[in-house]
Amino acid sequence: MIEDLPPIRTAPVQRPDAALVEQLRGTPTGFIVDAMGGSGALDYRLHPAIAEQVAFCGVALTCHAGPADNLALIHTLASVQPGDVIVAATDGHTACAITGDLVLGMARNSGAVGFVTDGCVRDLVGIRHVGLPAWAMGVTPNSPNRSGPGTVGFPIQVAGLRVCSGDVVVADLDGVVVVPQERLAEVLERLPAIRTAEAAADAAVRAGATRPSFLK
Repeated sequence: MIEDLPPIRTAPVQRPDAALVEQLRGTPTGFIVDAMGGSGALDYRLHPAIAEQVAFCGVALTCHAGPADNLALIHTLASVQPGDVIVAATDGHTACAITGDLVLGMARNSGAVGFVTDGCVRDLVGIRHVGLPAWAMGVTPNSPNRSGPGTVGFPIQVAGLRVCSGDVVVADLDGVVVVPQERLAEVLERLPAIRTAEAAADAAVRAGATRPSFLK
């Protein structure tokens, strides 16, 4: 039980307005990256643990577990709110899994909509049954320790980016993108023009275009 485990440093999470987050749902990650000037995706080596369980859109709830440990992740379950995406940093440790189906099932039961780690996961049969999209660097049956230290809610460095609790995390077949909370309004303002331009380009290709319109 969580209450029987040693304490972990926990920071309060300021989540964005759910209506703003909802506006990003279904938006291609490429569009979101374009709205942020061409960056914002986590390391390309991240991939979904279950190929058919890919997409999510939610609010980051961060934890730093460190290498070969998942105590902080266990504590994170007490802070999950509906719509959260748990983002767990292992410092890139891939010699063992940070979690398997049981913790992911508890996260889903608490309302989580996704899971991201720069480490590994295990128990793929169970994860498929849980149905929570989980992105990781790999899969291994090796298990972690549960001794700490660790943090929940503080900024972390994961898969090439700084991620803060309250950022918006979106995943689709192209990868995982993080929208810093302070840039959310900016991204939403830019997206209509990007959608319009993409639709026009798609129509041109279907009509037989052989080069971009900016090439004369």
